[in-house]
Amino acid sequence: MLRYGAMALPAPDVFDQREADGIVILLDAEPAESLHGSVREAATMCPAAAIELGESS
Repeated sequence: MLRYGAMALPAPDVFDQREADGIVILLDAEPAESLHGSVREAATMCPAAAIELGESS
């Protein structure tokens, strides 16, 4: 069973967490627009402020 970090919960299609060491993995660097709200929520939940959001052109 996979254990998710707090930041991975809002956007499981975009972030996952390695079971062995808890490191969060980016699954989709350019998620669909419908996921942007969830990704923003994940960024605000990240305790290390490790998620940086940017606009693609």
